[in-house]
Amino acid sequence: MTNTLLSVAVLLFSMLSLAQAKTHTFNWTTGWDYRNVDGLKSRPVITCNDQFPWPDITVNKGDRVQVYLTNGMNNTNTSMHFHGLFQNGTASMDGVPFLTQCPIAPGSTMLYNFTVDYNVGTYWYHSHTDGQYEDGMKGLFIIKDDDSFPYDYDEELSLSLSEWYHDLVTDLTKSFLSVYNPTGAEPIPQNLIVNNTMNLTWEVQPDTTYLLRIVNVGGFVSQYFWIEDHEMTVVEVDGITTEKNVTDMLYITVAQRYTVLVHTKNDTDKNFAIMQKFDDTMLDVIPSDLQLNATSYMVYNKSAALPTQNYVDSIDDYLDDFYLQPYEKQAIYGEPDHVITVDVVMDNLKNGVNYAFFNNITYTAPKVPTLMTVLSSGDQANNSEIYGSNTHTFILEKDEIVEIVLNNQDTGTHPFHLHGHAFQTIQRDRTYDDALGEVPHSFDPDNHPAFPEYPMRRDTLYVRPQSNFVIRFKADNPGVWFFHCHIEWHLLQGLGLVLVEDPFGIQDAHSQQISENHLEVCQSCSVATEGNAAANTLDLTDLTGENVQHAFIPTGFTKKGIIAMTFSCFAGILGIITIAIYGMMDMEDATEKVIRDLRVDPEVLINEIDENEEHEVNEDRHSTEKHQFLTKAKRFF
Repeated sequence: MTNTLLSVAVLLFSMLSLAQAKTHTFNWTTGWDYRNVDGLKSRPVITCNDQFPWPDITVNKGDRVQVYLTNGMNNTNTSMHFHGLFQNGTASMDGVPFLTQCPIAPGSTMLYNFTVDYNVGTYWYHSHTDGQYEDGMKGLFIIKDDDSFPYDYDEELSLSLSEWYHDLVTDLTKSFLSVYNPTGAEPIPQNLIVNNTMNLTWEVQPDTTYLLRIVNVGGFVSQYFWIEDHEMTVVEVDGITTEKNVTDMLYITVAQRYTVLVHTKNDTDKNFAIMQKFDDTMLDVIPSDLQLNATSYMVYNKSAALPTQNYVDSIDDYLDDFYLQPYEKQAIYGEPDHVITVDVVMDNLKNGVNYAFFNNITYTAPKVPTLMTVLSSGDQANNSEIYGSNTHTFILEKDEIVEIVLNNQDTGTHPFHLHGHAFQTIQRDRTYDDALGEVPHSFDPDNHPAFPEYPMRRDTLYVRPQSNFVIRFKADNPGVWFFHCHIEWHLLQGLGLVLVEDPFGIQDAHSQQISENHLEVCQSCSVATEGNAAANTLDLTDLTGENVQHAFIPTGFTKKGIIAMTFSCFAGILGIITIAIYGMMDMEDATEKVIRDLRVDPEVLINEIDENEEHEVNEDRHSTEKHQFLTKAKRFF
């Protein structure tokens, strides 16, 4: 009888929860307009229904969300990813082009339709197409569950941190992914902004506890964040409620979220600075006019002076999130069933462009979205080969304990994000500084500090320069999930891999099937919806015609390399000769002497000068002298 009553109570509670759940419907159309975000330059931004910035969303746990996203831009595809949401049973709503969906072509509309059953806390949404969110296509996504949140507060506020560029991502990408940028130096932002502005004013009440949601919605730099003479008590990271942890400063990489409690003072005589600071170690160069700090204002008294920039003695005392404790304790997962070890390397391919690699593979999108390959591949769905040789796809079996070991061979900091899961962080090593002669340090399974009993959980974690980290999660969410660096420049370089989790479970779930609307979106952009990575439906192991990365630069000197080096050296010699000729213009028969003494074929000189003259048209004395030299050389020849 007791069990029966309990079952009835559970059923009634579930019915009550369903009755209270709401459906939130949003009709959004993208477009372009001009905005002067930082007060220094008006530039194009991506708008939502002709408005900017994009709206923040607040829903309750259990609510249904329907976003009708229409691509109103006439020059680019688009998409929408709800960052940090698990999308249990609705992997097709995860919003990654060629992974879980087709791109949304201009004029097309896609319906993102899902229920937020398993997430609570601070999240955000953004385009997952070609770095578009750096042009403004992003907003916060807050999921509340007042019954489960254990801490009291009086009011709440959200702060969206970001960097800001004065140029469009498409224009910056052209020069970034270029043979003329062989080191892969990322574009330098012009400013740091908060809530899509600079010098924000936050008016506060005395003796009040604020819940402050802080999100780095940028695409590149990590930021240091602090409030002058105020402590912050961390109570949530990436949607995971934590035990209280007091700090003076946060270090927030792109895509990370911190929720903190800030208690204001009783005295209202003074206002205080809210500070953002670039992690300038991530910048290849620091322009002389770049302001590394940005100041906003915590205002107690509107009649008092606004604060000036606040300085701290050290930026090394920020919170180390590795030591945060989840409020709901989850013991460390046991020994993994599946270990994925990847090395991060940045290098150039044969086309001269700098790319990012996991184990020598730079992610290259397939011709058929990976989820659709899963759904159309039958009993071959657990064969990783059919998903392509350049997608770096791993198959995870249902409920496996998965461990990802990431070894950073690069000298930069990288924040990595896992879709579909919050993972346990069981190891993160220190920085190994190449300036001190230290070399990259890979994880050693036989020699490491003791793993924590109750590891921190989150969905975005940074790895330090030349260092490593180890994370674990349980493969209990069937779907196709991306694991990638959340620095947009590095994602454009290919720093990502794919996890196909429980492929037969995906096929069996009715909720995972592709909707008619989704198929229409694919048809609009002429993307195949069946077959392997090469869109081959007859032989799924035949990858002929798949998209692949450029070839590696051969080791040693090849014939082409020797020829290229020879002509490069010869071009340099010709330049020196030309300079010498200009200096000998007053010498009689200088032309003949140069040609005879250096035994240079005058035809080569003629061609070289002719080529230069195609790019320079001068009417000055130098142009006349070059013409005289050309005439003499031709006569001599």
